[in-house]
This record gives sequence, structure tokens and C-alpha cells, in this order.
Amino acid sequence: MTVAASLTVHRFEARALGSPLRLIVHEVDRGSSARLWDEVLAEFAAVDASLSRFRDDSEITRLNRSAGGDQAMTASRRLSRALIAADRARRMTGGRFNPAVLADLDRLGYVGAAVGRAARRANASERPIARCADGIRLTDAIDLGGIGKGLALRWAAARIERGCPDAAFLLEAGGDLVARGRAPEGGPWLVGIEDPAGGSGPVAVARIDSGAVATSSVRITRWRSDGRDVHHLIDPATREPADGGLLAVTVAHRDPAWAEVWSKALFVAGCAGVAPLARERGLAAWWVPTDGTTEMTPAARQITTWVAAET
Repeated sequence: MTVAASLTVHRFEARALGSPLRLIVHEVDRGSSARLWDEVLAEFAAVDASLSRFRDDSEITRLNRSAGGDQAMTASRRLSRALIAADRARRMTGGRFNPAVLADLDRLGYVGAAVGRAARRANASERPIARCADGIRLTDAIDLGGIGKGLALRWAAARIERGCPDAAFLLEAGGDLVARGRAPEGGPWLVGIEDPAGGSGPVAVARIDSGAVATSSVRITRWRSDGRDVHHLIDPATREPADGGLLAVTVAHRDPAWAEVWSKALFVAGCAGVAPLARERGLAAWWVPTDGTTEMTPAARQITTWVAAET
């Protein structure tokens, strides 16, 4: 990305939620930019303390240890909002997104904090999260990793906008991002769609004015379990890694949490279901099947400036 010399652009980098965290901000002074970065770091730290299944002391670990029991547990406003979002995402995606996969991830070797006995849900459509008058009850231990990162981006972006409404920025966490305003060059932000095969460049480039982009991919988080290759994108219907012939799905959406949810749901839908589901929802989506080609919806094509290989 080439930045015009007449503009002052401030860049910050750290790690949060197990991923690289990066902020590019302009149209504000250095001191204001530094304060916005502090807001971002504070939000990601709060999300980590609340939603990380890898922390023994997190709120979600405490709640998961109560899964399947009769006692309701209290939850902070941040965790409550995340649970409401996850339950709505399960309903909106027809169960393709379902947070009740923690036991499956642990069984396959992607182990987080110990939660002890975890309930077994009767079927993939059962509601794992129940709100009641005295708190929250879980029928099964849950993982809020993907949607949690999307929510962290949503909430951190809101902090930036409250702190400096005129700021234009791009905030990225592990390849998922949210952007507001114009890029330093004066046009939309140009976002590369990752090559899940590990190529040297993107498979496509999209224009993002103000919105979010998220990718569900098997490129990084994969390992060997019982002599087979597995990954972290679990199909709730089979309780196994989704095996629908896709390497990656990327979704552009106005909201980073929903971009994350729909990228996972489309990945679970597989080669046979990704196009009809994405078009039905009017999503801007790009996907790479195992043959290495790049495909996209009409909505994605409208904002694509370059693609490595047409299909």
C-alpha cells in the first residue's frame, strides 16, 4: 500500500487473542492516535479475559465448567453480549455456526483450559445457550473464538469512533479486519484475499470503504490427530472438521462479527452449498476449493479490483 507523502499515517502493532494486531490510522494527530491504540489494546485485553477458552481464569472457562448442570451462572455485560450474538448466529445460519464444539476441538487435540465434564448435546440443532431469570445455563461447553475476535474488532472500532469520530482507520486481527473512512491515498482500502495454499500473493483484491472482512481457512490452524490431518473448522452436524472441498472462504460485511460468522457457515456448507447460501443472503464472498481456483458471488465481484485466476 503506497501512502501519499503529504499525509501523516500512524501505525501500531502488537499481539492479542493469539494473533497479530495492527492499527493504521490517519487524519488525526500522533497523540490522539496513541490514545486510540490504547483503547484498542484495552478492548482486546478485556475480550481475552472474558471470552478466551485458553485461559483458566476467563469468564467463559468458568461458565463452561458449569455446562450441563442445573445451576445458572452470572455473566458480565461483555460475555452476555457475546453469548446473545453466538446464539443468534446459530439460528441465522441454520446451525452451520454453532459454538457448542469445544468438546470436539479438545477431542481432536486443539485443547484449551480444562473444563472437566462437558455435556453431550442430543443433536446439532439443540440450543446450547439458555438465558434465564437467574443467569446463563449451557447444555454444552462452547467456544467463542471466531465470533469473539469479530466482536473484539466491532467493539474496538466503536471505541475508536467514540474517541475520534473523524479518524479514518484499518484495524486488523489475524487477517480479519474492520475499516472506516478512506485509505491514506484517498480512495477505498484495498484488501487482499489470502491464498490458502500459501502463495506469495493474494487470490483477489477487494475495495472496502467502510466495512469488515473475515476469512475462515485451513491454512494455519491444522494438525495431525490419530493419524489424519484435521483443522479447527468443525461441522456441528458431524462434530468433525468440515470436509466440503474448500480451503478458505472470505466474506465482506458491514460488521466484523457477522463477517466471521458467515465465513464459517459458508465453509461448513462446502463446495456444493457455498454459492447458493451466499447468494441467498446477498453476501460478498470469495472461496477457494481444493483445486486452487477462486470463485466469488456477484456481490463480491462488484467490489473486486483484481483476481489471480478467473473461473
